[in-house]
Amino acid sequence: MKNLNIKEEARKLIDKLPENSTWDDLMYQIYVRQTVEAGLADSKASNLISVQEVRKKFGSIHFWRKHPIKQQVTH
Repeated sequence: MKNLNIKEEARKLIDKLPENSTWDDLMYQIYVRQTVEAGLADSKASNLISVQEVRKKFGSIHFWRKHPIKQQVTH
């Protein structure tokens, strides 16, 4: 996703939002876009870690299913 005109890409994000969107909705879409682009760049640069390393650092999925992270809903 290199060589993109940031202003044009921002307009595209805005155009895809529903008419009743909030600033938070827009900021979330920008955050998601930046996160995906960063992940793709890391992947392309082979800056990856294995599932085993993630589990070693953060524990297994079974722990997180039993102890989910509580998220605040702001809407």
